Amino acid sequence: MCTFPFPPEMLELGSVHLVPVREEHAEYIYSLRVDETLNKFLSKPPASAVVQAEWIQKYVEREKVGSEYYFVIAVKGGAMCGTVRLYDFRPESFCWGSWILDRNKTRFAAVESALLVYRIGFEKLNFVASHFEVRKANSKVITFHLRFGARVTSEGEDNIYMQLTRKAFEEKEPDLLKLISGGSSKCP
Repeated sequence: MCTFPFPPEMLELGSVHLVPVREEHAEYIYSLRVDETLNKFLSKPPASAVVQAEWIQKYVEREKVGSEYYFVIAVKGGAMCGTVRLYDFRPESFCWGSWILDRNKTRFAAVESALLVYRIGFEKLNFVASHFEVRKANSKVITFHLRFGARVTSEGEDNIYMQLTRKAFEEKEPDLLKLISGGSSKCP
């Protein structure tokens, strides 16, 4: 069995830390996926928490071979507050999604979890870009990604396809770190 490839310090920033998803998280993840206030822009949820647990069992096998990483986002010393996943690894780019934040999130949990995703993808996995899609109706998340330095690469009927390069991320990262440390009032 492969050991988890990320050191603990790479999985925490500010008020949150990332916890590798395991079967014991199935009920929580299922509750996020079926919450009508949170699932508006997500794919259809599984039929039950049991089906979610079965999906997680298969996911752990993909994690072992390094083809995907799925995390619960948790408040340091406290409750779980969401999920995020890195997947669809291509020669130079990774995708991320399954990003949900619930009512337990901290003020900067979105920025902190996104920074962690990009650090893992760019610094640890050595990708030069990240590709992802956002539902057109999800204007807040589109704006969030644009403020991170992402650009629109194409559009479909329901989705906008975006990319963030490592270079663009590295240019924005100092300002984002300043924001979460209280050094700026500008929000992404």
